Amino acid sequence: MELALAHQDSRVVIVGAGAGGLAAAIDLGRQGLAVTLLDRAASPGGKIRTQNGVDCGPTVLTMRHVLDQLFDDAGAHLDDALRLTRAELLARHAWSGDERLDLFADEARSADAIAQFAGRAEAEGFRAFRARAGRIFRTLEQSFIEAAQPSVGGLVLRQGLRDIWGISPFSTLWRALGAHFNDPRLRQLFGRYATYSGSSPFAAPATLMLIAFVEQTGVWLVEGGMARLAEALAALATAQGVRVRGEAEVSEVIVGGRVRGVRLVSGEVIEADAVILGADVAALAAGAFGASASRAAPADLGARSLSAVTWTMRARATGFPLSHHNVFFSADYRDEFDALFRRGAVPQEATAYLCAQDRDGDVSAAVPVDAPEKVLLLINAPATGDRHAFPPEELRACLTRTTTLLRRCGLTLEPEAEPVATSPADFNRAFPHSGGALYGRAMHGAMAAFSRPTARTRIPGLYLAGGGVHPGPGVPMAILSGRLAASALMADQTSR
Repeated sequence: MELALAHQDSRVVIVGAGAGGLAAAIDLGRQGLAVTLLDRAASPGGKIRTQNGVDCGPTVLTMRHVLDQLFDDAGAHLDDALRLTRAELLARHAWSGDERLDLFADEARSADAIAQFAGRAEAEGFRAFRARAGRIFRTLEQSFIEAAQPSVGGLVLRQGLRDIWGISPFSTLWRALGAHFNDPRLRQLFGRYATYSGSSPFAAPATLMLIAFVEQTGVWLVEGGMARLAEALAALATAQGVRVRGEAEVSEVIVGGRVRGVRLVSGEVIEADAVILGADVAALAAGAFGASASRAAPADLGARSLSAVTWTMRARATGFPLSHHNVFFSADYRDEFDALFRRGAVPQEATAYLCAQDRDGDVSAAVPVDAPEKVLLLINAPATGDRHAFPPEELRACLTRTTTLLRRCGLTLEPEAEPVATSPADFNRAFPHSGGALYGRAMHGAMAAFSRPTARTRIPGLYLAGGGVHPGPGVPMAILSGRLAASALMADQTSR
């Protein structure tokens, strides 16, 4: 990503050492700016985090080219910093003890597996779906995902009305899947892509099917866990001259006509010519960074995305051949999302994601089946962590219902100790004013993607980055958001 040359004595403060803040720091540091990166946590990573040695945020990397480009532009090489392994088995899915389906990085293997699972017609539907996902991604990659200020008009001008109409912008993901799959289990499986942005497949746009294309172009496992990625990004930022400070919580973005700096909870003031804010935009709107800065937030942030209840543990897994990624589906998908978004409740039976982190991305297990292994278990939950406490007895009941679903599919977990739970209330404490929402705002409706905040704000010198702003949630998108913020800052510095 090319950056315009800015004043070399410019002082920049970046608030939040998530993937977006780290990427912005790397880009600005290599241009010679004096960059200070602050985070309220002790170590970098934001939502990339571990609990008792278990990844409990993102568990894999997609769109590797985004990370490669960030390192290349900084004069470094990703392969020197991290060891990445491409997963051949993307995920193992189960509906019962007799209904299992594997999806692979190889499209032909996935089509064959679907044919055996649901019939040849469904396999042909998958091929058509996969081709359509590729067209959507190619249509949106440069004109939307990498665009600094995306708009419907700009998208039409760049791509043409015919191409835009071809990506089904006004259809929901669920409705679009019906054009490819008659088997409700396959609609359920691919409808799950909406949850990657914390949304409902019954309200999210059909464009989210592009995730199918992204996954099959490469899902990468990070040796040592995703925390190593955060460490590598922080090391690269430091190599560019960035000062990285943990346990440095910002209480105010100081504004006087334009940004003047930040004030820490400790009272320390750091003067700056520009600030990039990597916190949830809801925190900005709520005044968490001062009343003056709050006017930079959009007036309407939209509905919150999903939160989650997670459990981390070391456990023996028996009865089911776990892969690295495993999904166990609920019996009533529509009721599940009605509970989450209409009733604001944890579903009575929620689809469960299980990441067996000692296993690789191949069909075979990396550890003996009877050995305790690192497990992350996750169900979606409403982002109500700022108004509901999620007491221990409720979390234990959630775990009981979830393990009952796992047993229905053939899996028994035997934890070595009490699993460590994290609720929306815990996520809200980690990311204040979010309610525990993990993906910013829900992607509901045709215009939702265009409603996300972009890098520039109404306040000169204040910029936004992270998964809650354009182009959206997920590690590669957050990295792109940071790079877009850095580009905007550099361009504005040059024009001053």
